[in-house]
Amino acid sequence: MKRSKLNVFSLSFLDVITCGLGAIILLFVLVNAKSAARRDTVVSELRAQSDRLQQQVREGEKHLIEVRNSLENTRAAVEKTRGRSRQVIALLQQKKVELADRDKDTLASRAHVNRLKADLKSLEEDVRRLRAGARAADELGDRLRPFPGHGDRQYLTDLKMGGRRILVLVDASASMLDETIVGVIRRRNLPLKEKINAPKWRQVVATVDWLTTQLPAASKFQIYSFNETASPLMPAGGTTWLSAGKVDNLKSAVEQMHQLEPRKGTSLFKGFDAAAGMKPAPDNIFLLTDSLPTMGAKKPWGKRVSAAKRLRLFKEAIQRLPARVPVNIILYPMEGDPAAANAFWRLARDTRGSFFCPSKDWP
Repeated sequence: MKRSKLNVFSLSFLDVITCGLGAIILLFVLVNAKSAARRDTVVSELRAQSDRLQQQVREGEKHLIEVRNSLENTRAAVEKTRGRSRQVIALLQQKKVELADRDKDTLASRAHVNRLKADLKSLEEDVRRLRAGARAADELGDRLRPFPGHGDRQYLTDLKMGGRRILVLVDASASMLDETIVGVIRRRNLPLKEKINAPKWRQVVATVDWLTTQLPAASKFQIYSFNETASPLMPAGGTTWLSAGKVDNLKSAVEQMHQLEPRKGTSLFKGFDAAAGMKPAPDNIFLLTDSLPTMGAKKPWGKRVSAAKRLRLFKEAIQRLPARVPVNIILYPMEGDPAAANAFWRLARDTRGSFFCPSKDWP
């Protein structure tokens, strides 16, 4: 059989060529579409960046205009201030000239007045020296220690100073730093030196100083400070009674009082518990405080204590007092505690003691 000739332009070959051409066209279409999508994405991002930059440029131009306007206003204010300063300088120069003239006129008068003052001071010193020896004994009287007061108001208290064993309880809580709540909050964060120099606390210290001058010579005494705890002012003394006849004991107590720092809360329960623990029991108590207690035997859970709760704490503390002992109260009223005066007055009345609210310049 005779073999057929191969024809490159046969129908099968044309089909192959056509399919290959179609594949190439399809590949070109796909690649071109993907490039167009990528180009659109890049163009969109560039347009967004361009819009942001244009917006920033517009904001910068706006800010630049505002800065220029502010600069112009500042320059105008500076020029105006310079003009006023020149006027003030001229006025000062004029006043200096006038003062110089007046100083020249009054120089002779001042010299004469100074001579008169010197003569008067010399005469006063002579009178003071003459009176010092005559009045030294009269001024001290039967007191153990001198106390410089103002007139007779330091004595007009009606405090009952008698007793063989006298206990002084001093409230040393943070509220003793000031008369107002805001003042207490402000002062309790100050350095120690400023705390102990607070006007209200200085008055308390002066009161203790004055009390030590009024103790009978044959009596015994002890001074306790209390806040969240109670402790003797002189740790060496402990719970023992000290002799008031020994002036060194009184001086040491006053020195310790000057170094005491008011801080923390107020537990009247601890103060009266210390009084109950004295052996033998005191027969006269002086209480220096400013408000109802904020805690009892233990610290409260919360930071705020209501007025009713404080009154209950006060009544609980009274139960710790020794029986039949007069309580003399010196109250330094505190803002926001109106029930304190009535409660302490009733305590003084019920125990046959005395109640006293000193003025700011006492003793």
